[in-house]
Amino acid sequence: MKFRPASFLLFIALAVVVCMSSCIKNYTCHCDIKYTGAPGLPDSTSQEYDIKDTKSNAKTKCTSESGNYTNNYVNTSETCYLY
Repeated sequence: MKFRPASFLLFIALAVVVCMSSCIKNYTCHCDIKYTGAPGLPDSTSQEYDIKDTKSNAKTKCTSESGNYTNNYVNTSETCYLY
């Protein structure tokens, strides 16, 4: 069998595409939201949304949504984590 550079490069390109596509998946980000500071506020709630990315990028995007916010004396605490 004769070595053909074009076939070899095609094989390498196909392998790279398969490897890259297998790293990107759908992940679910779950956020718990708690309200304090005033009477009559809603109970704690939670939200979920999907992130299609690599695991490390999805985790970074998800946890960046966490934080504490204050608006008109109402404190909102949002804690997000990746499933």
